[in-house]
Amino acid sequence: MSGTPLDVVTAVDLPGVRHVRSGKVREVFELGEVYLFVATDRVSAYDCILPNGIPGKGRVLTQLSVFWFERFRSRVPHHLVSCDVDEYPALLAPHRALLEGRSMLVRKAEMIPVECVARGYLAGSGWREYQATGTVAGQVLPAGYRQSAGLPAPLFTPATKAESGHDINISFEDLCGRVGAPTAERLRDLTLDLYTDAAAYARDRGILIADTKFEFGVIDGEITLADEALTPDSSRFWPADTYREGASPFSFDKQFIRDFLDTLDWDKTPPAPPLPEDIVRQSSEKYLEAFRRLTGQEPEL
Repeated sequence: MSGTPLDVVTAVDLPGVRHVRSGKVREVFELGEVYLFVATDRVSAYDCILPNGIPGKGRVLTQLSVFWFERFRSRVPHHLVSCDVDEYPALLAPHRALLEGRSMLVRKAEMIPVECVARGYLAGSGWREYQATGTVAGQVLPAGYRQSAGLPAPLFTPATKAESGHDINISFEDLCGRVGAPTAERLRDLTLDLYTDAAAYARDRGILIADTKFEFGVIDGEITLADEALTPDSSRFWPADTYREGASPFSFDKQFIRDFLDTLDWDKTPPAPPLPEDIVRQSSEKYLEAFRRLTGQEPEL
């Protein structure tokens, strides 16, 4: 990290701009035909927003998503209109310093209420399900896999979106029942295509993408990539040079924070405990390092 302390934004107030909703990390505002997404530096774990923000996090999430949206442009439409504050409506000019690097204008989409997950390795809920039943999202796998094992081919494991609590893995048949077979097949094919491309790209830069989740919506009748894409919040990023089967690898994502919280006497219900300064600093460094490795650039901070 640079010697200059980074600002930490955990709340966003834009007087005169209609606030639509708050997510765990993002604030959404309405500007006529488009939305303004603003990524804060908030961090959540075990479905609780932690008291501390992580310096630089919101900017990394935004700028990395923009990077992937542009990379995937020929594969799937995306909802990004602009992330250049010079192109924003005039009423946002007073908030330029806040919005630079951590915001984007996006087209409005009719969101498909499903998390589209691609897994290349056994980790997280997929590993827990496999241990219990030998399946992942209802798909039977051979016996003998260890934690963090690479899979012969990426799996598409959709999940229901939850406003609170954990998302729930569902079968492909269940997805077909919810959105119809043609849409389900398109979501599966897009998810696996984008993951396969991104995983190969990242591997060449020393990062294994263990899994990731995408969200899609419909704009002008076409399935469109929306929300965020392949960030440390929506993915598991593992350094390739330290990866080993049989354990939870070192990671560039917020698993680092979950691992710290697991050492505390905390029952995983609000209020969440504050993070020590060294955990905040190391977390910020992980987000920034993931960005540098994947893009070959420094984030705009």
